[in-house]
Amino acid sequence: MIELSDKDKPIAQMLLNFGACPRCIFRFCRVEQQAPYRRPEKELLCELHTFLQNNNNESESSCEMVQPPCKRIKLDSPKEEAEAQTPNGSHQLADAEKDGNATDENLRPPVCTVCLGILQKLCEMDFVKAVCKKINSSEYQFSSFVFSVSFPPQLSVREHAAWLLVKEEIGKQELFVEKDVLVQLKEAYKWIIHPLFLEELGVPANGKSLFEVSVVFAHPETDEDCHFLAKACPSCFKPAKKKQSIFTRMAVFKALELIDDDDFLKNFRNPPSSPKTPCTAVDIQCTNGAIFVAGRYNKYSRTLPQTPWIIDGKRKMESSVEELISEHLMAIFKADSFNFSSSGREDVDVRTLGNGRPFAIELLNPRRVHLTAEEMKTLQQKINNSSDKVQVRHLQIVSREAIGHMKEGDEDKTKSYSALIWTEKEIRNEDVAVLNGMKELKLDQKTPLRVLHRRPLAVRVRIIHTMQSEYIDEHHFRLHLKTQAGTYIKEFVHGDFGRTKPNIGTLLGTTADILELDVESVDVDWPPALDN
Repeated sequence: MIELSDKDKPIAQMLLNFGACPRCIFRFCRVEQQAPYRRPEKELLCELHTFLQNNNNESESSCEMVQPPCKRIKLDSPKEEAEAQTPNGSHQLADAEKDGNATDENLRPPVCTVCLGILQKLCEMDFVKAVCKKINSSEYQFSSFVFSVSFPPQLSVREHAAWLLVKEEIGKQELFVEKDVLVQLKEAYKWIIHPLFLEELGVPANGKSLFEVSVVFAHPETDEDCHFLAKACPSCFKPAKKKQSIFTRMAVFKALELIDDDDFLKNFRNPPSSPKTPCTAVDIQCTNGAIFVAGRYNKYSRTLPQTPWIIDGKRKMESSVEELISEHLMAIFKADSFNFSSSGREDVDVRTLGNGRPFAIELLNPRRVHLTAEEMKTLQQKINNSSDKVQVRHLQIVSREAIGHMKEGDEDKTKSYSALIWTEKEIRNEDVAVLNGMKELKLDQKTPLRVLHRRPLAVRVRIIHTMQSEYIDEHHFRLHLKTQAGTYIKEFVHGDFGRTKPNIGTLLGTTADILELDVESVDVDWPPALDN
């Protein structure tokens, strides 16, 4: 049974004459149940004819009552065309019923004047199968999906034209209804198409899914429907980039909100011309949301930067930490690209020892999104076997939100270092032992000269929590430090021409320099330790 009431009959009749399909009629009559939209269109059209036939017994037949507009009927001669364009459309209806009742072909709807075919063949199983063919060929791994659509902006213009007629009819009934209570085209479209995707793909639509299937529709035949708005509301349309139309969906929507009803009707033919062809899907794209792989890495080389070292367009080092790790992740997850981040960074000549430095890699548009614990262990081992410069541990997939834990308290966390130091003056064990008793030593560090080209000039206060010296000979000793994160250790040793105060040189009364530096621990309890 069709989901319309007697008060909807004038609106349904008017929209049918306008050239609307049954589902668009449902939308404008505010039918919010999903089931009616999912029924076959031919069936809906037949029931709509029957529903309107009984409109106060004003007609003897449904076809005489319905009066489909002349533009719906294919005519064989100019004479017939002229006859068909009479106000009541009686000639074409008579042709359609020469033998009594209309046939299925007569009831087959043309392209809807409102939705341009979106709620007709473009939400049937044949179209769904074409989209699913694209999905299956892309080799994505997913257990649910988000289906997004982009409709041509002229749909909004045509819908607005239909709404003005509906609003006038509603006014005759002394009712007041806002346009935004209509069932939106996208909503109705998804009501129909989601169950078909479930049937074909075997997985449900889920608004929170990382896997998105997006379809872009276009209808070049009616592109000019929007053009009058540029003159009526010029402030809504800003100059577009090369080869990009100014008539974006949002610009058209804004213009329709601003334009006066009389101005709209003065500049736009209402009802608009009937389209000869439906919309077409000009682009079907599949994308997976990013996934994040985290772990901790050790760097054992003093000639390996953390990220690619490129100066003036020329590469300075053969590889980097991020590349040695990410190339294996990119291969197994089949991602398009990646972003690397870590809890701080070490210089190219600094090793990272101990439990390693926390890192995370964002993999963009991965085809694969799940690995078992055993597969992750195998991947970790593959990375470790591929190079003696970098090793990883605790490799795991984490959430986007978890990445924040790596950056929490960047300046409050602590790091431990081991530095091999040279002194110009000869030293004894007791000379350097004085450092052992210094606790919570406050430093004023002006931005180092070596990083001044990429960091703002400032004086930063940093804390050396503890120091422990290890005497080697009269010109060398090793210093173990536990410091506030962000402390420049090299500058603390040599002073950076007095830009770091105090420094090892001033504390020992001699010129000092650093020969080797190792990161021994980064005190961030993330990611969670794994038994691997």
